[in-house]
Order: sequence, then structure tokens, then C-alpha cells
Amino acid sequence: MDDPSSTSKGKSKRGRKHKAAAENHAPASPVAATAADNPAPAAAGRRGRKSRRHEAPADADGSRPPSPPRRGEAKPVANGGGDAVVEAGGPVGWDEVARVVPSMDAVVKVFCVHTEPNFSLPWQRKRQYSSSSSGFIIGGRRVLTNAHSVEHYTQVKLKKRGSDTKYLATVLAIGTECDIALLTVDDDEFWEGVLPVEFGSLPALQDAVTVVGYPIGGDTISVTSGVVSRIEILSYVHGSTELLGLQIDAAINSGNSGGPAFNDRGKCVGIAFQSLKHEDAENIGYVIPTPVIMHFIQDYEKSGEYTGFPILGIEWQKMENPDLRKAMGMKPDQKGVRVRRVEPTAPESGCLQPSDIILSFDGIDIANDGTVPFRHGERIGFSYLVSQKYTGEKALVKVLRNSKVHEFKIKLATHKRLVAAHVKGRPPSYYIVAGFVFAAVSVPYLRSEYGKDYEYDAPVKLLVKHLHAMAQSPDEQLVVVSQVLVADINIGYEEIVNTQVLAFNGQPVKNLKNLVSMVENCKDEFLKFDLEYDQDILTTHCIPSAMSDDLKT
Repeated sequence: MDDPSSTSKGKSKRGRKHKAAAENHAPASPVAATAADNPAPAAAGRRGRKSRRHEAPADADGSRPPSPPRRGEAKPVANGGGDAVVEAGGPVGWDEVARVVPSMDAVVKVFCVHTEPNFSLPWQRKRQYSSSSSGFIIGGRRVLTNAHSVEHYTQVKLKKRGSDTKYLATVLAIGTECDIALLTVDDDEFWEGVLPVEFGSLPALQDAVTVVGYPIGGDTISVTSGVVSRIEILSYVHGSTELLGLQIDAAINSGNSGGPAFNDRGKCVGIAFQSLKHEDAENIGYVIPTPVIMHFIQDYEKSGEYTGFPILGIEWQKMENPDLRKAMGMKPDQKGVRVRRVEPTAPESGCLQPSDIILSFDGIDIANDGTVPFRHGERIGFSYLVSQKYTGEKALVKVLRNSKVHEFKIKLATHKRLVAAHVKGRPPSYYIVAGFVFAAVSVPYLRSEYGKDYEYDAPVKLLVKHLHAMAQSPDEQLVVVSQVLVADINIGYEEIVNTQVLAFNGQPVKNLKNLVSMVENCKDEFLKFDLEYDQDILTTHCIPSAMSDDLKT
């Protein structure tokens, strides 16, 4: 979670914070675009080289509201999906201008009090702080905002436009991957006189959009304008995932996170959520599009909770090299991507194998560069097809294996990471024995220990496992000695920090709960923990051999 009030380059910002509380949102997770909470590099970051960063809260861009009608004529205008008519005659005043975009009345200001866990001292929490962001009313007495706007919430309140009353809200669901949260208010007064926002279809390039919200710089509602400049799969920094997103050409300010983006017909086409802050880029903001929003809402309505976006649990590579295609037995008319690794915990591990060529997904052919057709004249990454499915649904995958075509019905599931991207509101687990503090590594843990640039500053061994290691079982965790609380019993071990625990008394450690069980049930006189130390000095210093060639016999 990033500092909502920060404005320096390369930092992601969250919802606008109140002056009274100066605590920052945690830094972004290392993934790609920076989302509301976490700045993250677009790919596995290399040391010494910073990846571009997006910004989380958004004063996302928008298109101009319809201009006031000319004197002497009546003009139909968008009315949250319906039509309204401004009567002719007389000078146009502020009231008439305000009624041109009545959907703005459905935009609310979100006030949240956050109490974040302290991952470095997991038995306590950090000081609470306040932030403000934006949201909007949809059908079913519900409100949408960003997940990072209410992360680690203690209390959430909503205030309507033109009102002086804050209403206590209930959080129904938080979608960390898509950075969307669903709220409601029990007080009937809150819903009086407000029409819910209606959703429109996915906009096209150069379509005008208007983003409405409560960004930093004032207390009243703000409207910004722009156009859709790009539609592609992009990194959602808060969720450490890649989903469909809209790029718009307007500056995004903290506090605009969660605000709706309207098209020129008054329909909502997205939610502002992050921006790009880079010395070589200007006016680049990002919007969560309606397909992602509707997936989140329908997922919640189907199961009564948020289950997440499924993935195809594989690592793959492009097949653009003609010799590689020939070596894999592909015919000239066959295209696809090669499977490099399969997640052991994914359902796909039961049928897909390394070196399989995925030719199509649900009947849609995949190109050698991993893209599929997307609207007229456009292509998009095939992960878009996977993200349209729901957890537990099946998909038909056509595979080329040993020059033969096979078809598999695969049940899709969410990603099980060895290093979790989120703790989903739960306090961090820990275990203390003889002053040794044991903890499970997660992205928030790394961020707490090494700061927002943890992808550069954390130990290489932990980063390698975070970026490349795959969990071998659904409950596997990376357990470390996070610190040693100095005492007579642990003299000489005071310098151990964030070192992985491989085994206890000769038994491998699968997760923190497994370690606790083994230690508590141990009857041996001594407790022996096998830790992972970097003892390969030659490799560390890039020395090919311990002796020169003339000394070798």
C-alpha cells in the first residue's frame, strides 16, 4: 500500500489521506503497473535497474460532461442511463449545468480508518490512520470502490454529494486481484433520491471518458476528461495479477481511486484505480473496465463471496522461432505457445506436461506470440480468455504433444503462490521458541522488512523463491527465522535475520503450522533447526574454480 499523499516520481499513491494521520499505505507489490496499494515492477525487477511504476489512487481520466444546452432549445442528456430534457429559454445557471450529468449524484466519498498489521512485530498492529477515496452507487443498494481504499479497514463511512452526513458502511467483499471492493449501507436515508449508475460496454480506442471523484486538491466533486488511448492486459499492482485494463490520457491524483469513468452517454465504463508515474511518461492513467467489474459482481452473486480470477497454472514461451516450431513437430499451419512448467498445485498438472504446445483455448486459436483476436483489428494476450472464466469452471484446451493433437477439459482454479501476495485481512501468523521468531514469508512481509523497493533490497534467495519457485503442495509456505529476541539461551545466534528454515530435527518443514506441531511434540533433549545459509563462497563471488588451471593435476 503506498502513501496516498506522496507525489514523488516512481511512487504509487492511494486514496487521499487526512492530515491527522500520516501513516502510509504499504508499498506496492513487485509485479508491474502500480496499483492503489502496491508499486510493483512490471516484470521481475533486476537489481540496480528500476522498473516503471504506476500509481494507485486515481483521478483517472474522463471525458467532458455534455455542454449546457443553448438558449432557446431543448436538449436530451444522459441521466444515469435514462434520458432527461433541459427546458429551453432563459440563461443557463449552475443548477442546469449540474443536472446535465445527474449520474454524478451517485458518486460518493469514501472515508476509511485503516489498522495495518505489523509484519516485523506480528504480535501487534501499526498505528491507525485515515484515508479518503471515491466510490459510486450501483443497483441492489451497493457501492463499488477500490480494494486498496478499504484494505485493513477498521471503519468505513460514505458521504453523498452535497450531504453533510457520513453513513457507516459494511464491506461485503474485497477482490484483491482486481482491486475492487463492494460495500453497502444499512441506513435507508442514504439511498433516498439517488439513481444507481448503469454500466456500459467496453469502449473503443479514442472514445471519450469522464472520470468523477474526490481527488486531492479540494473537498468537492471533481471531473476530468480524456480519451481511451490503449486497451490491453496490464498489471494490477495491488493484486499482483494481470487483467484487462484501459489506459487513458489524463493525470490521476490520489483520492480519485474508486471513482467511476463515464462514457459520453452517461454509462459507467470503468473504475479509476492507478496511474503511471515515470520521468519519461506523462498523463497516463488506468481504469478497471466493465468486463472485470461484471466478473467481480457476478462472482459475488454466484457464491455469496469473492472467489477470485482463475489462471492457467503454467509458465509458457512464445513459438516465434521457426526452428523451434520444427523441433516441436508443429506443422506450418499450426500455431501456439509452449508449456515450460506446470504448477504442481494446479489442476492442469494432471494433464498438461512441459513441452506441450497449447494450440487453442475454448476453441479460440492462440498465435505464436501468445495473443488471440480481440475485436476488430486488435489482438490481446490469451490470458484474457482465462480471466473471463470463473473459479471451478472447465475449459477445453487443445494441445500438440509428440506431433499428435490432444484435447483436455481442464477445471480452472486460482493461483497458489509459494510467497502469498496478500494476507486478505488476516493478522500475520508467528511462532516464538527460545527467542527465535518464526514467520511465513509473504509480499506484505517483505515490504514491511525491506520497504517499497523490497524487490531490489531483499535477500536474493528470498526473491528468487518469490519470483520463480512453485509451491509443491497447497499448504506449502516459505518459513523463516525473522529475528532472534536476545536471551541467554540463544547467545551467538543474535545475527540471524530472515533466514529460511529447511528442516527441524531432520524433518522437512512444509509450513509454519507443521513446524509448530513438530516443535511442540518434540521429546528430544535438543531442538535442531536446519537453516539455509549461502555457504558457496565461490559462486557468490563468480569464481569458476577454487584453484588456477596450472595447479590442477
